[in-house]
Amino acid sequence: MPDQEVRIMNIPLREVKDNPASKRASLAMKKMREFVSNHMNVPPEDVWIDSSANEEIWKRGMKKPPSKIKVKAIKFEDGIVEVSIPTD
Repeated sequence: MPDQEVRIMNIPLREVKDNPASKRASLAMKKMREFVSNHMNVPPEDVWIDSSANEEIWKRGMKKPPSKIKVKAIKFEDGIVEVSIPTD
């Protein structure tokens, strides 16, 4: 697997709580995409968020996303980054 880069990241989402309640979960998704794209050096459109990470953000509804989330980011050789919840 030398063609992959794997990182475990803790993404802070506290500042999402400063926004209107009806937009918090969708803004948390944007924040996660921006954070991973900055730390993996790829454009935001090359970040693919797995359904497990999506469900973790939306688990308590749109008004109460988590204040932080732990994710595993895998960067493939073609530049695509996959974000999921670590199973370990």
